[in-house]
Amino acid sequence: MTSSDHAAMDRALALGASVRGATAPNPWVGCVVVTAGGRTFEGATRPPGGPHAEAVALEAAGAAARGATLYCTLEPCSHHGRTPPCADAIVGAGVRRVVVALEDPDPRVAGRGIERLRAAGVTVDVGCAASQAAEQLAPYLKHRRTGRPWVVLKLAASLDGRTAAPDGTSRWITGEAARRDAHRLRAESDAVLVGAGTVRADDPELTVRHVPGSDPLRVVLGRAPEGARVHPCLELDGDLGHVLDVLGGKGVLQVLVEGGATVAGAFHRAGLVDRYVLYLAPVLFGGGDARPLLTGPGAATIDDVWRGRIVSAERLGDDLRVELAPPAEVA
Repeated sequence: MTSSDHAAMDRALALGASVRGATAPNPWVGCVVVTAGGRTFEGATRPPGGPHAEAVALEAAGAAARGATLYCTLEPCSHHGRTPPCADAIVGAGVRRVVVALEDPDPRVAGRGIERLRAAGVTVDVGCAASQAAEQLAPYLKHRRTGRPWVVLKLAASLDGRTAAPDGTSRWITGEAARRDAHRLRAESDAVLVGAGTVRADDPELTVRHVPGSDPLRVVLGRAPEGARVHPCLELDGDLGHVLDVLGGKGVLQVLVEGGATVAGAFHRAGLVDRYVLYLAPVLFGGGDARPLLTGPGAATIDDVWRGRIVSAERLGDDLRVELAPPAEVA
């Protein structure tokens, strides 16, 4: 791959990121068409029922697409769904070369889009910026491979690892910038999940505020009291794996688990968390009686402690946002 290939794919990734949260259950894909003369045309996946990124970019390019190179962050589809196959549109437009970041694991695609293009004489190169695309599309990729959503566990705590005072008060441990980022996480998620105890204690709305975006499906483990602000919501019981299967079956690609500590501890111990997002405030409760991040049995010895990998750490106002990957992803 050339530097110009990587530059075009970087732009396609940025286009995909710009529609994150608006395309589920379809993936958030970006596409760039570069003509032989160097002109560029762009597209990103529209909301469900609308055209895919490739179709948007090809429509913008029109006749200029003939002989061009098309860059897309995910393999073009090859099946009829709510929209016609993108692979057919690419062939019909006369595109000479296609650069794909990742193959699509969806069983309806799974290499067939690439095969369709190559059979029509289109040159196809796969793997440009593959790791970046895999990170960006991780919720979609997991859903298509397992049928379950990507699970993000969000926690806000003091530097001594406490989430609330002994009397249960916790507003506000973190500052405005961290709270705004947490709402961005909600806007990116298709569902937000809490336990019935949190609903009874805090009566949360679980809606998107402070940032643009649509409200996610609100999910309660157990029963939400009549009149709680979380209504209307989906109430689920039973094994957490079953809960994720139900959500995956509803097209949920990413679920944001917001607690409380009992639910957070249960997801953690079950090994069901794909990303941990911790907002750490410069606050010290200063004792052992404040409420912890997780409840339930923990590691019995140092040999049993959970060891993950810090994906990122950034300052948000006076707070620190730390993102962790689970041990399964540690090289």
